[in-house]
Amino acid sequence: WAPPADSELVRRWKAAGLVIAGKTNTSEFGFMPWTEPELFGPTHNPYDLTRTAGGSSGGSGAAVAARLVPMASGGDGGGSIRVPASVNGVFGLKPTRGRTPAGPLYYELWEGCAIEHALTRSVRDSAALLDATAGADIGAPYAAPPQERPFLAEVGRDPGKLRIAFTTQALIGVDDPPPDPECVRGLHATVKLLESLGHEVVEAAPKIDYAELAMAFMTMTSGQAANDIRETAALVGRKPARSDFELSTWVLGQLGRAFTAADYVHATRFLGTAARQAGDFFTQYDVLLTPTLPTPPFVIGALQPSAAERRLLGAVSALRAGKVLTAFDLVRPFALKTFSFIRYLVLFNVTGQPAMSVPLHWTDAGLPVGMHFAGRFGDEATLFRLAGQLEQERPWAGRAPAMVRRP
Repeated sequence: WAPPADSELVRRWKAAGLVIAGKTNTSEFGFMPWTEPELFGPTHNPYDLTRTAGGSSGGSGAAVAARLVPMASGGDGGGSIRVPASVNGVFGLKPTRGRTPAGPLYYELWEGCAIEHALTRSVRDSAALLDATAGADIGAPYAAPPQERPFLAEVGRDPGKLRIAFTTQALIGVDDPPPDPECVRGLHATVKLLESLGHEVVEAAPKIDYAELAMAFMTMTSGQAANDIRETAALVGRKPARSDFELSTWVLGQLGRAFTAADYVHATRFLGTAARQAGDFFTQYDVLLTPTLPTPPFVIGALQPSAAERRLLGAVSALRAGKVLTAFDLVRPFALKTFSFIRYLVLFNVTGQPAMSVPLHWTDAGLPVGMHFAGRFGDEATLFRLAGQLEQERPWAGRAPAMVRRP
């Protein structure tokens, strides 16, 4: 299937002179934060082919890391730009809600939680691309605050002394297992780097009911999955069948059909409450720093359902929608495993704040570990200034996978 027309975002890319080289791999419907679709197989990490390229924009992350292209598109509804940026050692920024267009096909994406931009090798390229695409399109429900100057001009500007909070606390109700020591080591090294650059760095985190946030986000995304399955069936002109979709997609859709309209509204209202609570936190701090992920790139397949979990999910998939919620405890372990992996990212999809993964740390084995920075709503400028400063102090342009290094 090919879309009948370009989206507004693609139209702006082409108008800026970009050449679209092709399509890369992604998880089904972009739901999983790793890229291991059954149809095309897993995307491999250029730094270690046994390890994940992240997701859902894993093909984009791998393509940029392998130097196939200088930038590749990504959509971020729960970390899908920032996850592959972290594990592939590239730069990935999720813009402020409404900064880039979603139309004309979509009114908005995932209740405003999802937005499109790109993964890039440099901070400068990300800023220049956002300059070319920023701005609401006709009928957009959101409009990001206007920028003071081009984002590209922000990259070289002094960020001044920023007040930066940092934490290893999970920001979505799942803090088990604890973050890998390599990620913690990278965080502490980044704190020291920021202090050496003159910033004030304080340990702190927003106070939000993170368990309720996880449940609300799952309710919203499962409803989206149910609708995606229905729309896909309408597109191909036949009733959807379990065999048409991956098991995790089907079960998520069944869960979405089981929730009521009142459940969905309650969930989206709580997401709004959480966004306001986070906004209060950012009246005290310019930026929040965490590891992007709680682990370095994992071995492909490590977060897939085990054989036992697949049997349980298979049993749930056979239930009628009304019975799925009674079996929710069977789904919970897989859901918690997924949320644990993206524990630092989802909050900023919910709030709509800009956030970025910056390739500042590598393990002793040479695997990338990104550091995550979230800014105030509408304030990509501060993030671009800070990222430019960090890129100058700890440049990563010379780092590349062994497969692309010259002898």
